[in-house]
Amino acid sequence: MTSRDPELRSLLFYATPVFGFFFAWWTLYRKNGSRNQNAVSRLSVTLALTWLLGYVLLGTAVNATEVGTVPLLAIGSVWTTTYFLTCFGLMVRLYFGRSVWLPGISNLSDRLP
Repeated sequence: MTSRDPELRSLLFYATPVFGFFFAWWTLYRKNGSRNQNAVSRLSVTLALTWLLGYVLLGTAVNATEVGTVPLLAIGSVWTTTYFLTCFGLMVRLYFGRSVWLPGISNLSDRLP
């Protein structure tokens, strides 16, 4: 075990789909995380809120329309699968010590406090 392991565990926890959002949000709220923790927290919060917004919009579209509900449900499944795979990919990148920059999403997450 190295001195980096506790921080790596917290970073991996922040990148966990759905549940990591709450801990990442709390870290940003308290403003006492390290530079890496804040970057991963911002990215995690951005990913989770983007996924939630898309999920709610697709769910609303399924309930609002009478025709084409199956394609919308399939798109919702792909949307959720993409979110989980992105979080998993982020966890792999963190584990190997690579950059957590994701095209488009990172630019948006940098605007968070």
